[in-house]
Amino acid sequence: MDCPECGHETVVFAVDPELRAYLPGDEPGASLCPRCLSVRPAVDPPAGEPDFSPLGDAFPDGGAAVPMALLLGLLSSLALYRDEIAALLERVERAGTDPLLVIDRLDADSGIESEVDLGRRRHQLEQLL
Repeated sequence: MDCPECGHETVVFAVDPELRAYLPGDEPGASLCPRCLSVRPAVDPPAGEPDFSPLGDAFPDGGAAVPMALLLGLLSSLALYRDEIAALLERVERAGTDPLLVIDRLDADSGIESEVDLGRRRHQLEQLL
């Protein structure tokens, strides 16, 4: 599946029912673009563990991966999704990953061209914690 924003191949993954509230619509999955970090609902996600390796070593795996991906999808509107972002930050932290460090590393990655200013958002997120 290619990203409608930049045309890069996306990472498609299933989203557990308890996390679907953080996605628009009722789809059972989502896609994350490793170039522009846009997140979109996905109708037919593959079963099994998602492979977030196209995002590099900065991106977590295990229980922190999907909440972190969903968090990235909400960063475009901190004011609108404040509660959801705070809940996802907490989930990522409980899974043993520092979400602010992930954002720092993604911001430093020259292959990522996010429309969201990750450095600025990171500072704003720090104030949420």
